Amino acid sequence: MGRLPLKGVRIVDLSIVWAGPHCTRLLADMGAEVIKVESRGWFDPIRGPARPRNPGDGCYPANEPGERPYNRHGYFNERNRNKLGVCLDLRHELGKAAFKRLVAASDVVVENFSAGVMDRLGLGYDQLRRVRPDLIMLSMPSFGCTGPESHYVGYGATNDQLSGLVSVTGYGEGEPENIGINASDPIAGQHAAAAVLAALVHRRRSGRGQFVDLSHRESAARLMAGPVIDYFLNSRVAAPRGNRHASAAPHGCYPCAPRLREEDGVTKRDERWVALSVETDGQWAALCQAMGRPDLARDPRFTDVVSRWRNQEQMDPLIAAWMAPREPADVMVTLQSKGIAAGVLHSGETLLADPQLRSLGFWAPITHPEAGTHDYMGVAWRLSATPGAIRSPAPCLGQHTEQILRDIAGLSKAEIDRLVSEGVAGEGAALPDPP
Repeated sequence: MGRLPLKGVRIVDLSIVWAGPHCTRLLADMGAEVIKVESRGWFDPIRGPARPRNPGDGCYPANEPGERPYNRHGYFNERNRNKLGVCLDLRHELGKAAFKRLVAASDVVVENFSAGVMDRLGLGYDQLRRVRPDLIMLSMPSFGCTGPESHYVGYGATNDQLSGLVSVTGYGEGEPENIGINASDPIAGQHAAAAVLAALVHRRRSGRGQFVDLSHRESAARLMAGPVIDYFLNSRVAAPRGNRHASAAPHGCYPCAPRLREEDGVTKRDERWVALSVETDGQWAALCQAMGRPDLARDPRFTDVVSRWRNQEQMDPLIAAWMAPREPADVMVTLQSKGIAAGVLHSGETLLADPQLRSLGFWAPITHPEAGTHDYMGVAWRLSATPGAIRSPAPCLGQHTEQILRDIAGLSKAEIDRLVSEGVAGEGAALPDPP
């Protein structure tokens, strides 16, 4: 393993769910020492409930939550690898004091609570930089830290709506449709990681830390650059257009041969699709040749891009008829060999087997002490000299509490014992008696 580019950078991670943990995981993969701070009584919600009501309803290995389900949830373990875990109750004065000692030995604090939460705990930027004057602190509430709506709360689903993104997804005159995933979360996480890196470079040059205010709403709204510019320039309000393009044609998703499978004695039919995009007359001629219909390239309805765009209703069924009996992978290979942008529409299942991703090392096996060995997404960037690495699985709840409080925060054994005895620190969930 080569030298990791962020080795020596220590980050205290208070963030939860997706956006914040995605930010700190990207930095951890590049070598930063990330310490995830949770509480035994209130931990990252993405760990799932301590006692799942429906044991099979969650991302647990083999649908088995196990004795400590909060250590087995797939979402948490995917977003928190390469991190250390400590449990501290920040509502308790002893917990706050221990936290400040941890911050004093760290470079960065990342949190994504609602605006004002850290200040109300007495752990805002102004308080923390007293113990670490060159501290970098990044706060990423949904609505930002200032402005008339900064006190509102939100999640990825609400941020996607507020960004305007959902207004341009969907089909034709139908109702707006979400894209099926909270796009603002990973986008905000990537923006946050870039902001931390920029602040670290600034500190190296100036010796000064700073506060970073990053809102999910802003990150998501940046995905609307095209529709917004179009409105500024042309007073045109973008509308959903399904899989079609504003100018290229054909452009869309077409059904291929379905996959038939048996499930509980019943034959199930899984639809499979290929997406393609044709932008030039040459690509259109190549597509017609591949389809065995060179005559279509001379058809007056389709001879140029404007004609094709205007006559998509007549053109799409011809393409769909050619693809219908064919294997998606075969269609993709055939069209790509002729210089046509085409790709199989993957599901979660088929993405795991994709040969290109496998060859790139996109999937990497990680062994977790309680969740077992499974494939997870690998390191996001491959730097030639400092490629990053997966060094450890996600921490079990409070797994490194004593080590961190002793070796990094500098607490004595007596101080740690007191924190543990008073329920301020520890390992594993502190659960009330079952009803």
